[in-house]
Amino acid sequence: MTEPATRTADAPAGAEDPGGRARGGTSDVRSWIVLGLIVATVAGTTCALFLPLVPEAIGALACALMLVLIFLRMPVAIAMTIPALLGVYALRGRPLVESTLTTLPYQQVANWTLSVVPMFILMGLLLWRAGLTESLYSVGRMWLGWLPGGLAVGTNLAGAGLASVSGSSVGTTYALARIGIPEMLKAGYDKRLALGSVVVAGLPGQLIPPSIMLVIYAGIAEVPIGPQLLAGIGPGLLVAALFTVMIVLFARRWAAAEAASGAASEPAAGPAVTWRDRFAGLVRIWPVPLLIVLIVAGMFSGVFTATEAGAVAALVSLLVTLVWRRGSGAWRAVAEAATATVASVGAIFFMLIGVEALSRMLTLTGISNGFAGLVEGLNLDRVGFLLLMTVIYIVLGTFMEPLPMMVLTIPILMPTLKALDISLLWYGVFAVFMGELAVVTPPVGILAFIIYSITKDPQVNQGRNISMNDVFRAVWWFMPMAIIVTLVLIFFPQIATFIPDLASGE
Repeated sequence: MTEPATRTADAPAGAEDPGGRARGGTSDVRSWIVLGLIVATVAGTTCALFLPLVPEAIGALACALMLVLIFLRMPVAIAMTIPALLGVYALRGRPLVESTLTTLPYQQVANWTLSVVPMFILMGLLLWRAGLTESLYSVGRMWLGWLPGGLAVGTNLAGAGLASVSGSSVGTTYALARIGIPEMLKAGYDKRLALGSVVVAGLPGQLIPPSIMLVIYAGIAEVPIGPQLLAGIGPGLLVAALFTVMIVLFARRWAAAEAASGAASEPAAGPAVTWRDRFAGLVRIWPVPLLIVLIVAGMFSGVFTATEAGAVAALVSLLVTLVWRRGSGAWRAVAEAATATVASVGAIFFMLIGVEALSRMLTLTGISNGFAGLVEGLNLDRVGFLLLMTVIYIVLGTFMEPLPMMVLTIPILMPTLKALDISLLWYGVFAVFMGELAVVTPPVGILAFIIYSITKDPQVNQGRNISMNDVFRAVWWFMPMAIIVTLVLIFFPQIATFIPDLASGE
């Protein structure tokens, strides 16, 4: 019985099986075809940049080359910088490229307001290394388990807290998927509810301060970081509240009878949660709400600038890590967090340099002003334009991640936003939220693939078959609420601008 298998394994590549099908040869041919198309696309786009074309065409080709490089998994900063410099060279020649390379990097990152970036990143990494992830989820489950779908509600709100202090939707989703999905499946939750609540858990966290994505947007759009962070508070709380309502409604339909009656606050055989347990849990996670309140209250009252708030938060996080991780493990955690912070800050600053280079190139081509003129010619008002951008962002989100989306659109849209009198603070919240939808939207949403890979672990899936289609279906069930949130933000922009205006005394 094993001889045919042995002969097949020993057969040379490209040989045919008994059915006459080529095995290795077809795969090799396809690989070479794909490689040839990629090389031809990159080479063709690069060469076309130096043809005698109108400036708008050169700008469009540079953007196309950037997208190709991003699809090839090249780091975003490099994928932006290379086409931008090639476009500048094609438009103005070598002197402007040399001037850009010698002055742009320092001018773009030697900015006092950007010093908040390493502070917030260090704060998030220190809290992560301190081990607050599981505690935050556990406390959310204890306090909210009495609700229908209480485990899912706790997962959603714990995700908001984790993402706000870590600045990473990917890291938050990974942690919650490992902890939350098996707990919900053991409690009898429907797969769609368990998966969907984890997928959307990080969405409000990228709006609630401190948010690295909002800080990056502020650097791209050149708006004050403090007011931009305050602008995310109202929308972040709105997203968390609406998704909580949706989870409760879904739980009544999907969860097992135990969940619908509120008995799913713990696994079926778990002990009852007492008030003493709940308050003891709060003691374990006090650094997280303390830091959020410290940052928000400090910036709102004017006691802290955004940078000073970040420095205080990083110092408190350092002390928390040293207390939580006593002994040699504490200093190892601090060292790992510091090393990761340097790497992350370098990547973000490099990306900001690439964004500015791309923006300057697009300004030279006239594409930004041309797009503004096109919108004006369509006679779109503020609402019409934002509805159009919602559709564009959703389409882009099917194959792009948040940073490339922001990088590609914001430099082009700046003149249009000013012409339509759209608040840049408000648009930052809108762009970040739409970018976060990108990481969950099929077919390329990275969070969906991360969750699917985690659920292949038997300890996570609890013996239940979870396919990629199950993850995608869970995402699509939650998408209508995301669209509702977007419409609410468009028609009621004061949700985002009220707190910054109040803080500035307007």
